[in-house]
Amino acid sequence: MSQEYITFTIGSKKNIALIAHDNEKPKLIAWCKEHKAELEKHNLYGTGTTARMITDQTGLTVKGYNSGPLGGDQQIGAKIVEGVIDFVVFFSDPLTAQPHDPDVKALMRIAQVYDIPMAVNKATADFMITSCFMNRDYQHEVINFKRNIEERAETL
Repeated sequence: MSQEYITFTIGSKKNIALIAHDNEKPKLIAWCKEHKAELEKHNLYGTGTTARMITDQTGLTVKGYNSGPLGGDQQIGAKIVEGVIDFVVFFSDPLTAQPHDPDVKALMRIAQVYDIPMAVNKATADFMITSCFMNRDYQHEVINFKRNIEERAETL
């Protein structure tokens, strides 16, 4: 196996994870209302309370996972690994300590490893949702993990 990277396609209909720390939930809900027409074209997922609040206050359908501190961030990360989630909007609170900060860092890391677009603030989310790639396929390269494992196994 010689290929170092494998090309994956993010489809024109995105699978978008919507996440927000408590102090940022109102901003994310307002952002969802502002971009409702675009978000309705895609599949939406979210962590616990955030998913519920977005659904209740915007009318958007959001599949909910656990709350972030109860493993929701890790569930979203697992869905990235499985190829389910291919776009993340996470309005994080940089000024308040979070008890589940390691989970947040793990989610950010897995998004980087799998080359998944991830916004951590409104400005980045605005740029992403209005991107020319939002409604068309996007090809990106991800590390060939099978090759990586085979090479590691040979050297150990």
